[in-house]
Amino acid sequence: MTADDQEAAASAEPAAPAAPAPPAPDTPTPATDPAFAAYIATLPRVLVGAAVLFRNADGHVLLVEPNYREGWGLPGGTVESDSGETPREGARRETVEEIGLDVPPGRLLAVDWVRGPGRPPLVAYLYDGGVLTPEQLASIRLQEEELLSWRLVAPDEVPGHLSATSSRRVLAALEGLETGEGPIELEDGHRAH
Repeated sequence: MTADDQEAAASAEPAAPAAPAPPAPDTPTPATDPAFAAYIATLPRVLVGAAVLFRNADGHVLLVEPNYREGWGLPGGTVESDSGETPREGARRETVEEIGLDVPPGRLLAVDWVRGPGRPPLVAYLYDGGVLTPEQLASIRLQEEELLSWRLVAPDEVPGHLSATSSRRVLAALEGLETGEGPIELEDGHRAH
């Protein structure tokens, strides 16, 4: 879900994910061992998401407005882990898809274990996208299939735009950026310790 101009944004493709290393010859895989496949099928499931925290020179946070649900979010989305994509790769891919900017994610700011009713837990990775220049902001091109708009909001306005959990995650990440702390371990947006 997230290039200097519209043509570049349309043709920008993030680097292909590195292929996972093949298992050792004596390591069972679900494809080679039916008993191992049955065991894997019994394990708990966890969803993985990744987002990027972009700011402008005034410290305002870039948010996007999806068309498939109420509210706002950060550029980011689901990590395609079944195809071998890592959270960092997913954050970059989603940023290119959603807002047309191919900015390599910076340092990991926070990891959040998010419980949710009716779904497996979500592990949400939040990366530093840095401070965008006025030219980068002007070159944002939204993925019209998923997004309605984007805006910059002051940190104290974040809770009025994001869910409570997402707001806590973003505010913790902003604090970590200010203090140099991180990555910050969170559970439902609260510090884990």
